[in-house]
Amino acid sequence: MAHTRKGSKKGHPVDHLSPQVPRNNYLNLQEEKQRLQLKKFLLDRMFLVASIQENVEKKAIGEYYEQLFQTILKNHLGEGVTGLLLIYPTSILHILESSNGTLLQILSDYVTHEKDDEEFLFQNVKIVTVSHDVPTRIFLHWHVSIIKVPVIYLDDVTQSLSLNEVLTDYLTLTHKLGVFLFKTVKVGSKGPGDTLHIVAPDLLPPEQIVKYLCRAEELMDPATFLNMYSKPIHITFDSEVVWPAPSRF
Repeated sequence: MAHTRKGSKKGHPVDHLSPQVPRNNYLNLQEEKQRLQLKKFLLDRMFLVASIQENVEKKAIGEYYEQLFQTILKNHLGEGVTGLLLIYPTSILHILESSNGTLLQILSDYVTHEKDDEEFLFQNVKIVTVSHDVPTRIFLHWHVSIIKVPVIYLDDVTQSLSLNEVLTDYLTLTHKLGVFLFKTVKVGSKGPGDTLHIVAPDLLPPEQIVKYLCRAEELMDPATFLNMYSKPIHITFDSEVVWPAPSRF
């Protein structure tokens, strides 16, 4: 006779001991990333160029920015400025990383000086580009480098290039320069200082590109930028205006 073996009704004990794998969504990932970076504000990056007024000492330019940063820091605690200031013989190239409020304060200071100070350090200040909510800083500190040795160019390549081509060269070189400093400058050091044109001469944007951008009418000056930034988003179009005004009973 064949005997039928009854199956056990109890589940296998291993089924109850299976590990629970934690699953995170994209929001949790972003929150953890911001927590690790200790970000208290959204980080913006701004590229500026400007011409230097005649008979201005290069040392005074660095002192102006240091005093300005200290003044702004009193109202924007924890929102320090990092970046790079290249001082050429007749122009500057400035990269700034900080909060949106701090960068707007810097632009407002430009506008105030241009109106009230006839002997302001700069003229033809232009905003090349502004990047909002960048993931991380490229520069660990705010570096100042004076290009003491004048660079002689055999020909002005900007004469045969469009604005988009000049901007591409400018942003490519500044990005490579920023990555170079990020990899070589140690935390707590002052950076290459006034030897940057010796350490990385191929990564420095030529001054003729900086001067070209200072003359570019397509780029905004600080006053125009702030005026556009302050305008309300909601705009009433002509098609929305009806006369006589509708009345309700």
